[in-house]
Amino acid sequence: MNASVLEAIKKSAAVPSMPQVITRFLEVIQDPGFDYDNIVKILSADPGMVSEVLRLANSALFGVTRKVTNLKQALTLLGPKRTRSLVLGRYLVDGFGGNIGGGIDTSYFWRRSLAAAVLGARIADSALPKLREEVFISALLADIGVPILAQAVPERYHGIASCYAPYGRYFSPDEEREAVDVTHAEVSAMVLSYWGVPDMICKAVNLQHSVAFGTEDDATKVARVLSGSDRIAKLLCEIPDVSGTGQICAEAAEFMNVDLAVISRLLGEIEADIEELASILHIDVIPSTVYDMIAKSVQEKLAAPAS
Repeated sequence: MNASVLEAIKKSAAVPSMPQVITRFLEVIQDPGFDYDNIVKILSADPGMVSEVLRLANSALFGVTRKVTNLKQALTLLGPKRTRSLVLGRYLVDGFGGNIGGGIDTSYFWRRSLAAAVLGARIADSALPKLREEVFISALLADIGVPILAQAVPERYHGIASCYAPYGRYFSPDEEREAVDVTHAEVSAMVLSYWGVPDMICKAVNLQHSVAFGTEDDATKVARVLSGSDRIAKLLCEIPDVSGTGQICAEAAEFMNVDLAVISRLLGEIEADIEELASILHIDVIPSTVYDMIAKSVQEKLAAPAS
């Protein structure tokens, strides 16, 4: 990791500054003894955020039987981790505006990030239930370093940034270091730390493309889900060669220590969740038949005799 390059990027215009209301919110919510009344007071300074929190609390995702009408009630229902995910996600999507920059397709970037976040969170429901929200926010923001590098060092990073697109190839951390002396995972982790995101999430994001078998602490477990869910999310944002998707999903499931049958089931369930969260976070998504196509490929993989 090149600390001087990271510091220069952090100070560049490519890194959005965190609004004071978000900075204060993150400071307060990290205190285990925080008071919900303080959170209400902070977020009430942003009427748009209040509206989105209430909308999420009343969404089908939580199956509430009575309409949630005030912010404190909504925050209590969502809990601090899920509220943090919503606040950070909404700010970053809005903060980058209509163009994430650096030649990156903004719509594709957020579609892929959201698909990875929703899939990862649903996988965590059974595999890492206590880390569900950490997985969600990590996956949503794990690749934020790509557009930041594309803006900060456009000439040197252009060849790699152009791969972050439908049908683009995966690029390795070594390729990034050769081009710009750092990886996008390192930049993502640095920026999240700068914004006050908890250390474990930053560590997981940093490890996302370099996690290896060995010590399995919480950050490593989350990093595995980040890596695997991104592999599948990329397929969901393309019209892939279906013949190979079952194998890709099988390899991702194995890396995440998840049964492939779980992936098959989730592929049939997550599109509605993605569409609802996309609406709340102001992300453009397009209804697609890809989910069913990939689910069918995975089912065929499950049904095939072991070789």
